[in-house]
Amino acid sequence: MPAPKKFFAHSHAIVESRHVGAGSRVWAFSHIQAKARIGRDCNIGEHCFIEDGAVVGDRVTIKNGVCIWKGLVVADNTFIGPNVTFTNDHRPRAARSPWAKNKYCDESWITPVLVAEGSSIGANATIVGPVLLGRFCFVAAGSVVLRDVEEFELVAGNPCRHIGWVDEHGERIKNRPKAS
Repeated sequence: MPAPKKFFAHSHAIVESRHVGAGSRVWAFSHIQAKARIGRDCNIGEHCFIEDGAVVGDRVTIKNGVCIWKGLVVADNTFIGPNVTFTNDHRPRAARSPWAKNKYCDESWITPVLVAEGSSIGANATIVGPVLLGRFCFVAAGSVVLRDVEEFELVAGNPCRHIGWVDEHGERIKNRPKAS
């Protein structure tokens, strides 16, 4: 008899991974592939997709309509707003699809994205890898991120630009916080 699940999965969710942490919740029409890793106490909204090789830390909120691709690491205590788009291929080509079975299928083309601890990404933002979103940074809704974002930095626009600083709670502050 299999061990009882320690996380909640809606009856219309597909959870193939054995690496979903206790207390996490996976809502309807979301799909978590077998080699994905999900931490403890996460909330994964409806219509999300988490691909083999993606890593999601503890206490992460992923709102509806988000895809987390291979090469993406989401650290603890992060917030990903509805319909945020991540990329893991800087120069996409159909020939790299696994079913193409050619020399381009070695996955060396995957570009990493790291969303560091405590980061917040607003609704409909687009994150184009390879990038690092620094600890406790804040990406405003609708932004297009083409570069690394510093710790505690507040960015907005297309392409995103620096518009200020935030503290660990996401509140705007006048000066850059000292590194901890």
